[in-house]
Amino acid sequence: MTYFTSLFAGLLFGLGLIVSGMVNPGKVLGFLDLAGAWDPSLMLVMLGAIAVGLFAFVIAKKRVVSFFGEKIDLPTNTAIDLRLVGGSALFGIGWGLAGFCPGPALVGLSMGLPSALIFVAAMIAGMLLFEFIEKIRAPQ
Repeated sequence: MTYFTSLFAGLLFGLGLIVSGMVNPGKVLGFLDLAGAWDPSLMLVMLGAIAVGLFAFVIAKKRVVSFFGEKIDLPTNTAIDLRLVGGSALFGIGWGLAGFCPGPALVGLSMGLPSALIFVAAMIAGMLLFEFIEKIRAPQ
C-alpha cells in the first residue's frame, strides 16, 4: 500500500507542477524577475502549497504514525546555522539561474526537456560533491 500511495502522491505532485507552470523555467524566471517583467502568477501556487503544507504539518505533529500506519519522523533540529543559510543561498542562486528546483527538474526530465537534463546532472554532481566533502569532514 505504501508504494501505491507514494506513486499516487508523486504523480499528483508532478501533475500539479506541470499545470501550475513550475516546470517551465521561463515562467519561474519571470516570477523571480522583480525588477523587470514580473509574473506574479506563481505566487498563488506557492501560497497554496504553503497552506496545504502548514495544514499537513499541524496534523502530522499530533500523530506518531501516518494514516497508512507508517512511522512519522519529523525533523527536530530548529537551529538556523551557517550550513542552513549557505545551503538556502545556493538553492536560491541555482533556482534563479536555471529556473528549476529539484521537483520540477525531475518532472521536466521525465518530459524530455534538455534543460532539465542539464540541471539534474548538475544537481547529482552537487549531491555527490556534498557526500564526498561530508566523508572528508567526518571524524575518523
